[in-house]
Amino acid sequence: MRNSRWLAVLSPIGFLLIWELASRSGVLDPRFFPPPSVILQVLAAMTRSGELPYHVVISVRRIILGFLLGAVPAVAVGLAMGLSRPVRSLLMPLVSAIYPIPKIAIYPLIIFYLGLGEASKVSIVALSIFFLVLLNTMAGVIGLERAYFNIARAYGAGPFGTFTTIAFPGALPAIFTGLKLGMGFALIVIVGAELLGSDAGIGFLIWRSYQIFAVDAMFVGLLVTAVLG
Repeated sequence: MRNSRWLAVLSPIGFLLIWELASRSGVLDPRFFPPPSVILQVLAAMTRSGELPYHVVISVRRIILGFLLGAVPAVAVGLAMGLSRPVRSLLMPLVSAIYPIPKIAIYPLIIFYLGLGEASKVSIVALSIFFLVLLNTMAGVIGLERAYFNIARAYGAGPFGTFTTIAFPGALPAIFTGLKLGMGFALIVIVGAELLGSDAGIGFLIWRSYQIFAVDAMFVGLLVTAVLG
C-alpha cells in the first residue's frame, strides 16, 4: 500500500522532470513544449494579474448555473419515468433520439436562438447533462427490486409514500453517479462552447492563447481545466 502511494506521487513528478529536461536540452521544441517551470511562472503571473481567476470564475459560474438548471428537472423526470411505465413509453423515444447527438453540435443552433451571451453557455451545459442524469436516475428506479414496492403497497403506502420511502432513497446511488458524471461532462462542454464563441472563460483563454501563439498560456488553461476536472 505504501509503495503504491509513493508510485502515485513519483510518477507525475518524474514525468514533469523528464519534460523539463527534454525541453531545456532541445529534445522537445520549447516553442511548442515549454518547460513546466516556465508554465508555472506564467500561471503565477496570470494569477497575480487577476486574468486567470477572472476566466476561472466565469467558467465555474456557467457550469454551476447550467448544472442546476439541467440536473434538477432531470432527476424529477427520471424518477417519473422510472416509476411510471406510461410516462416512460411516452418520453423514451424522444430521449433515445436526442441523447446520442453530440451536444456541442447543437450549440450553433442554440447561439442562433439565444445569441452569444450567457444564456447560450448556460443552456448548452444544462442540455448536455440533462439526459445523462435523467437516464441514470431512471435506471436507478427501474433496477430496484419489485418486492420492495409490493411490500410498501401491502402495508398501505400510497404513491407518495412509495416514492419517499422506496423509489427516491433506493435510486440515490444511481442519481449521484449521474450527477458526478454530469459535472465532469459539464466542464468538457463549457470549455468547448467557450472555444467556439465567447469573450471570457477557460476555453476562450485557450483559444486566444492559440491565436497569439502563447503556448505557455495554453498549457496554463489546460492545467486549470485538469485541476477543475
